Amino acid sequence: MSTSAHAAPRRTDRFWLTVIAILSAVVVGAVAFLILGPRPDGVAGRLDVSALPAFNATFNGLAGTCLIVGYILIRRKRIELHRRAMLAAFGCSSAFLVSYVVYHTFKAAPTPYGGPYRGLYLTILLSHIVLATLIVPLALVTLYRGWTWDVTRHRRIAKVTLPIWLYVSATGVVIYAMLYG
Repeated sequence: MSTSAHAAPRRTDRFWLTVIAILSAVVVGAVAFLILGPRPDGVAGRLDVSALPAFNATFNGLAGTCLIVGYILIRRKRIELHRRAMLAAFGCSSAFLVSYVVYHTFKAAPTPYGGPYRGLYLTILLSHIVLATLIVPLALVTLYRGWTWDVTRHRRIAKVTLPIWLYVSATGVVIYAMLYG
């Protein structure tokens, strides 16, 4: 193959990885601002978002379930069903993210933990936040590599992405249970 034949895929790959990096930074920055930044006057409490934490936990649980199903399917060489399960996991995580943004837009402040296991809660919360920040670009790159049939690099990154994504999904449910259960 000539050098120019290799240049186009590399250029395309670089373009999409740049898009993923920018999108990841925007998503993580927007979520951080919504949680830590000031609220515009009159927004807090304007919409009843009290049902959204349960919705969020449900979609975290569904994402985790889809991830496990997708893993089982790929181990059984059911590639097309694996792709569908992983896209469903991404869809569930995306639905969670939209709901989470809406919740934190209209909620006055994060819900404080009032239970007896504060140290455990804070440990789970901190690890969840750090890994949730990492999972945005990891999941996007993993999906991109799978979508473009870059199987070798997809497998390599999926081995890192899967356990982190599962942990973030599961701890999202645990955090909900500790706050609202």
